[in-house]
This record gives sequence, C-alpha cells and structure tokens, in this order.
Amino acid sequence: MTADFRSFHGTDSYLTSESLEAAVDCALTLQRPLLVRGEPGTGKTLLAEAVSEALGLPLIRWQVKSTTRAQDGLYVYDTVQRLYDSRFDDRAVDDISHYIKLGPMGQAFDASERVVLLIDEIDKADVEFPNDLLNELDRMRFRIDETQREVVAEHRPFVLITSNAEKELPDAFLRRCVFHFIDFPERELMRRIVDVHHPDVDETLVEQALEAFYGIRGMRRLRKPPSTSELIDWVTVLLSAGIGEVSLTRELPFLGTLLKKEQDLASFADQLAGGRRWRS
Repeated sequence: MTADFRSFHGTDSYLTSESLEAAVDCALTLQRPLLVRGEPGTGKTLLAEAVSEALGLPLIRWQVKSTTRAQDGLYVYDTVQRLYDSRFDDRAVDDISHYIKLGPMGQAFDASERVVLLIDEIDKADVEFPNDLLNELDRMRFRIDETQREVVAEHRPFVLITSNAEKELPDAFLRRCVFHFIDFPERELMRRIVDVHHPDVDETLVEQALEAFYGIRGMRRLRKPPSTSELIDWVTVLLSAGIGEVSLTRELPFLGTLLKKEQDLASFADQLAGGRRWRS
C-alpha cells in the first residue's frame, strides 16, 4: 500500500481553512487516521463527505454509539439467523460464511478501491474502544475466526475520526493520529458559508443575522451556543417567512431555531432585559 497524495481544497459546498486543508493533506501523506475535534455544528462529519467528493472516493460511515464494540466494525457472525435457518428453512447452513456480515471497517478493508472511512463520534463508546481499534488500524488486516479468512486491505482507506471531546482518548491512540481542532468560523468565513447555502440572500439581512448570531454566542452562561448549522437553518426560516430585517431583541423571530435549551432561552431574555452587554 503506497501513499496516494492528493491535495485537498474543500468543495463548492464545504469551505475550509488552510490549517484544515493542511491536516487532511498530512493524513493523506502519512496514511494515518485524521482525528477531528470541534464543537457540534462545525462541520466535522461533513468533512468526510467533502473529502469523499473532492478525491472521488466512496464513503463508508460508522456511527459510533454507547453500545458499539470495536468488533462490530470488523464483522458480525449472525448466529441467530443461522439457527433460524436450520430450524425453519430448507437451505443448507453448513457454510458459515453466509452468516458473516462485514462491519464498516471490514467493508473498507475489503473494498476493491480506496475509500473514505468515517468513524463518527468515537468518544461516545466505551473508554477502551479506541485502544481496541489500534491493532487493525495499524496492520490494516484482521482474521474472521469462524472461517479463518484473513481480510487484508489492498488499498489503505482514508480514515477520518470525529470527536466531541466528551471523553479523553488514550495517548497510544492519539499518537497514531493526525489531529486537527476545527475552530468556530470567524465572521467573514461564516458570511461565505451563508452565501454558499443562500447565494441570493439580501446582504443587509445577512449582516443583521450575523450581528444577532454572534451577539447571542457572546452572551454569558449559555449552555449550548448556536452553531453554524443552526444559523443556516435560521436564515432559511427567515427567508421562508419573508422577514427582511432582524435585530437582537427579545422579539427576535424564530429564536427556537438558534437556542435549544430552556435555560438558554431564559438567560437570553434575562440578559436583554437587564441591559447587559455581550461580546460581539
């Protein structure tokens, strides 16, 4: 498996920074997983779609849950289906391979071409989950015990791992990754992001919406500040309702699109009612 360096510059719908592009290129060159952190709504998951589109590679998703085991990513032996077939079906059940189902990582290793493998929200799983992935990610191969078949990656996938920093990841795992933290977009980049999704929106409305958006994000004691995706949704609703101008007042329209916690709605009302200042 040789390195396949192709420079990444985002896509028409996914705008990037130079540091993010450099991190992707570094992971491509070193053939190491790219671990991406950042607050929700900063485009971590969408980055995998952008890399897939930009490099013309298929995308395989592995959505990690609290019950996910590393073994699930390799393969699953469906013993229940085999037992059912042996009792109620006429088909032969001697060939165990019929009941082996490759997981997302197994599919990526077994693919006939290079793919992008997204391991999404790795920190949702058990604390030992990242360490359990180390051997397979390093060797790019694994053995199916029930059939003794060894699955070996002919083309090393580009592995992108996202984390919301809910748990600390083991040092041994971090050493094997290229790391990038996606900063929250500054105002100018956010304006460009809005333009991508709403190219014909009135500039005055965009400026007013950004002023209100960053005003809210600068308020104290918010448990969940609004994210990029919520700003895009808010502008969509404003346009749909025919609203041409907004300002940061207690009557801000469709506030529930931006703030999703009762405590934050109360804090928003209190800070505006008290005439307190916020950072813009």
